[in-house]
Parts: sequence; structure tokens; C-alpha cells
Amino acid sequence: MNLHDLLLAPFVDYGFMRRALVACFCLGLGSGPVGVLLMLRRMSLVGDSLSHAVLPGAAVGFLFAGFSLTAMGIGGLIAGLAVAILSGIVSRTTSLREDASFATFYLTSLAAGVLIVSLRGSSRDLLHVLFGTILAIDAPALYLVATIASLTLIILAIVYRPLIAECFDPGFLRAVGGRGSLHHLVFLFLVVLNLVAGFQALGTLMAVGLMMLPAAIARLWARSVPGMFIVAASTAALSGFVGLIASFHLGYASGPCIILTASLLYCVSLLAAPSGAVRRLFPRPHLTG
Repeated sequence: MNLHDLLLAPFVDYGFMRRALVACFCLGLGSGPVGVLLMLRRMSLVGDSLSHAVLPGAAVGFLFAGFSLTAMGIGGLIAGLAVAILSGIVSRTTSLREDASFATFYLTSLAAGVLIVSLRGSSRDLLHVLFGTILAIDAPALYLVATIASLTLIILAIVYRPLIAECFDPGFLRAVGGRGSLHHLVFLFLVVLNLVAGFQALGTLMAVGLMMLPAAIARLWARSVPGMFIVAASTAALSGFVGLIASFHLGYASGPCIILTASLLYCVSLLAAPSGAVRRLFPRPHLTG
């Protein structure tokens, strides 16, 4: 087997592989920067909670329209936004912190979603909802993922400065009259939107994988926020490419292969990156005058 047969032939010969690859590239463009901002805002586990929170909405869409990605996507978006808003309200009106509110709501959402799917579908349907079917992405679903990625980049370009200011110095943003709460809601909207896009390909359980793993890798390699955006998006795209190649030749499920590829890149980065363990264990000697 030559290099062409190994790396290019699956995408040249099969349309479903090309669509899956383009979907991975689009997910990387949108989810990578959002994941970086989640990490900088110390909200990494909130992203995981929201990825589970979209399940009941997607399940309701499945209940009424079957495997209609549009219906399931709209339902997931509504459910995710509802959980985000309710968690914010609870954290501001009670003594619970926002992360605790997210944890309680996402557990409820996950249980409700599994129950709703089981009312009509089979165990196979439940597996499709939980783990996704990236190789089954059709043209309408691909257009939806690409539209979400484009919208994410446009909105991030508009609210980039206040989001970055709130990450590093929220007190300064309040002092200059910045509307931190509004930008926080806009950011949560982007998180849910990209999780809905990831849900189309990787399911509710792994949608957050292409959001947080590339962000963690980017933090180890890049020092500036734009640099982290580029590294995160590139890593997500590379994980999608390698994961699809591995799943095609080995006959494994595509979604887990993509996430495991990103995990492997993370492990390599932990050792080899400038901020990794090797550099910390064997620091360079300081220059002396």
C-alpha cells in the first residue's frame, strides 16, 4: 500500500468520507476558538455539561421527526440555551455557584434525554444519538455545520475584545462600562451552537471532545490567544483527518477514533510542547551576567 492509497484514496473514492472530512474541518474552525475561550475562562467542565444538556432537546426532535438532523439540532439548541440561562438564574438567586447549577441541570437533562429516546427508538437509535454518525452526514447537515462555523467566527470577531478582557480582567471591563453579562450570554450561545454542530457528527457524549482537547493542546504550544486559536483549529482538523483514516483502514467507529487521535496529540504535547512536562523537568539554565 503506497502513500496515496493510505492517505488520499478513501477521500477520493468515497463521497461520505469527503463530507466527513469537511465536517471535521468546519468543526475545528468553530469549536477550536470557542474551546480556547472556555479554557481561559475556567469553564472547561461547563462545556461538558452543556454537551449533555442538548440531549433532551435532540431527543424531542427525534421523537417527532425521527433522524431529522434539522429537528434534532433545533431541539438541542433550545435545550442547551435553556440550561445555560436557568443555571445563570440559579447561581444569581441562590448560594449555588454556576458550575454546581450546570452539574445538576446536565444530569437531569441527560437522564431525560435517554428516557425520551428509549420511549420510541431502539438501543441502536440511542447509540446514534449519544455517539453520533459522522460518516452519515449528508449535504444539508454539512451546510448546517459550515453555517454554524461561519457564524461563530463572525460573532467572535465582533465580541473578541470584551471576551478577552473578561477572561483576564473582568473588574476592568466593569470599570469601563463593559456589558459583561451580555457578552457572557453571547458566549454561552456560541458554546451551545457549536455543541449542536458537534452533535451532528460526534453525538452528545463526544461533541465536546473537538472543543476542549484541541484547546488544551493549544495552551501547551502557543503563548498568545490568536496563536491558541490557530493551533486549536489546526489540531481539531488534523485529528479529524487522522481519525477518519484510521477508522477507514482499521474498521473502527469514526467518532471515537477522532477523539482518541486528539487525545494522543494531547499526550504528545504534554511531553514535547514548550509548556510540557519535559521542559519543566529539565529547564534550560538561566543566563548569568
